[in-house]
Amino acid sequence: MSIPDDLRFTKDHEWGRIEGSNLRVGITDYAQGELGDIVFVELKGVGTRLKAGESFGTVESVKAVSDLYAPVAGTIVEVNSELEKSPELVNQDCYGAAWMIVLAMDDAAQTDMLMDAGAYARFVASEAR
Repeated sequence: MSIPDDLRFTKDHEWGRIEGSNLRVGITDYAQGELGDIVFVELKGVGTRLKAGESFGTVESVKAVSDLYAPVAGTIVEVNSELEKSPELVNQDCYGAAWMIVLAMDDAAQTDMLMDAGAYARFVASEAR
């Protein structure tokens, strides 16, 4: 299981990569592995305002449908439309080509509330018990 050091993580298994005042968001390697083969991704559109913890879409696998949650408050400024055509990218490259949305953060300091790679690794280990 891959947990990149340059990302921040939520307890709902979303990751965020800080890019200036924006946050690029996707789901973690752990999440895609638990879900199994991803068959459909539905994301809210550009311009959608979200509160931290609010759903920005869903991901459907052969096992389940799961909500996706915003790590911080902000406005969606970019959506990865490639996932509509190729949802399997989430299984193949969850930290790269399968990013889901980019949020213009209301307050970048909210990322301080997210877990770093070490804390997320410990969280996943405790959840797997």
